[in-house]
Amino acid sequence: MTHGTTLILGGTGKTGGRLVRRLTAHGLPVRIGSRSGGLPFDWEQPATWGPALDGVHAAYVSYYPDLAVPGAVETVTAFTELAVARGVQRLVLLSGRGEDAALTCEKAFAAAAGSGSGADVDWTVLRCSWFSQNFSEGYLYEPVASGTVALPAGPVGEPFIDADDIADVAAAVLTEDRHAGRVYELTGPRLLTFADAVAAIAAATGRRVDYVRMELADYASALAADQVPADVVGFLTHLFGTVLDGRNARVTDDVRRVLGRPARDFDDYAKDAAAAGAWNGA
Repeated sequence: MTHGTTLILGGTGKTGGRLVRRLTAHGLPVRIGSRSGGLPFDWEQPATWGPALDGVHAAYVSYYPDLAVPGAVETVTAFTELAVARGVQRLVLLSGRGEDAALTCEKAFAAAAGSGSGADVDWTVLRCSWFSQNFSEGYLYEPVASGTVALPAGPVGEPFIDADDIADVAAAVLTEDRHAGRVYELTGPRLLTFADAVAAIAAATGRRVDYVRMELADYASALAADQVPADVVGFLTHLFGTVLDGRNARVTDDVRRVLGRPARDFDDYAKDAAAAGAWNGA
């Protein structure tokens, strides 16, 4: 495949920003589609989609806020159909594990990618476990920095995936010709509970960071009291109340299948993040 311009949606986010750096480091042209940087792109404003797709050969599709929210299926389908109509040749969808709504989005995405005239568009799905970087670059940063992480997550293991591994896999899938029609489940190399993850961060930073298990209803009430939007509260309680029920408590070898190396361990992430000063503002 000719390596033309790659559109990276969410190109200022955890995975998209890393992917931008990897592709540009290899001299490949990229276009960032984001509400906060690059070419203006807004999932809620379809008029911004066409300009972002003009002249694009491949696209990394990261839907905000998540494929599990209401309306995601229709929006992702409409975008994918437009991308096919505009001549995009390769599409990569970032998805989540264990979410029925995300699975519905994946199927709609694959169907839309194959709906164009002539040769079907190459499509690949990256179905990812919980990001390690949520503790240092996401909504769990402040709790870690404060010294107490309180969540409604019990003794169920989660195979946390490093965002750098996701970006490496995405770069490979976007630039190699052997991934069409594949669904890769990307996980870390072992299962950790959220308490285990917080303990690893505490050990890496040399600071006391406690994990407190909350009841789901108390967590939802606390979010609402902090004026978190109702749809976000609903999404987070869905994740902790449904997705973390053990359905994802297994690891895969898909990172190695794509990259030829094992996935990065959470302890290595925590040590490197601490050494880089990720929580120095605590």
